[in-house]
Amino acid sequence: MKHYDWIWFLPLVLLGCANPHDAEAPWEAYYQQLESALDDGPVETRSPPNIGAFPSREARLFDIDETRDSLLNVYALRECDITSLIAARNNQLGKVAPPSQQWLYERTLWQRLTLCGTSDVPEALSSENRERLKQLTDTKTAQLPYVSWNAIFDSDEWTDNFARASHSLKIDDMPTIEPHLEAVRYLQQMVEHQFSLNWQQDSSKLEEQLNTLRARPLTAEMLRTLMLASQRLDDASQYLNEHATPEETCLPQRDEPRLAALSDSAQQWLIAVNDLIDRHPIVTPEEVQAYQSKWLSLHAPDAPWQQYQGAIKSHERARAQFSNCSSN
Repeated sequence: MKHYDWIWFLPLVLLGCANPHDAEAPWEAYYQQLESALDDGPVETRSPPNIGAFPSREARLFDIDETRDSLLNVYALRECDITSLIAARNNQLGKVAPPSQQWLYERTLWQRLTLCGTSDVPEALSSENRERLKQLTDTKTAQLPYVSWNAIFDSDEWTDNFARASHSLKIDDMPTIEPHLEAVRYLQQMVEHQFSLNWQQDSSKLEEQLNTLRARPLTAEMLRTLMLASQRLDDASQYLNEHATPEETCLPQRDEPRLAALSDSAQQWLIAVNDLIDRHPIVTPEEVQAYQSKWLSLHAPDAPWQQYQGAIKSHERARAQFSNCSSN
């Protein structure tokens, strides 16, 4: 058994990555205000770690047996309207099609076989060809969920979303994520309706949504932004804890709306990403499960989302030591 091994060439695009210095700017401004208020030296900062590597291709994909048959046997099922489809799949362009197009091909083939099996066509077939139609339909039905998984998790548009070579976002200038959410929702729809005979897939819309995901490694950016924000809040909390004084000290206002905006955007995005993974009616590969739990989870205590929530609460406690300030 082999993975579908598709090779294609795409033009290089510039990812919409934020400048790492821009991401630090809001925190530097806040630190300067803290240093001025306490007048007791600079805030010591530490660099957050990088996000984990996305599972390798071998670890995240499923092995799927190739389906082979003679031209005569395929031709015997010509009334099922599959001969031209299979021919297109086996021509030069079909052999180098990207994972998304392989997904569309397999789903179309499954639809035509299933519709054929419920039509009058089988009555005109020999018993041998009726059995061949049934076996082929059963095989494609069993394979389709694995094909849909591989199509997503073998696509550059999806895997590049977890690129470690990415930057944190600037919390006071968060990007709109609605186009990216719409793209993931369309993939969710394709997975949810893959066994529907009525839901019609749209090749151009699928490619449009994948191109939206290609525009920036949003998952990686969100994770790195959460981790940077957690580290910077922890740095500020440690500074406040070490320099706490009974004297009245007026601290600068913490930027609650922007911290909340990061929280909301990251939560929306991680919910969508987890939903796409969990929507597949198959057992997720172990290494993908481990990555999901460690990096994408909204519940695991060591995942970036919960670490950020904890950092916010810790900083609130650190600031509470100065709550006697009237301007606080």
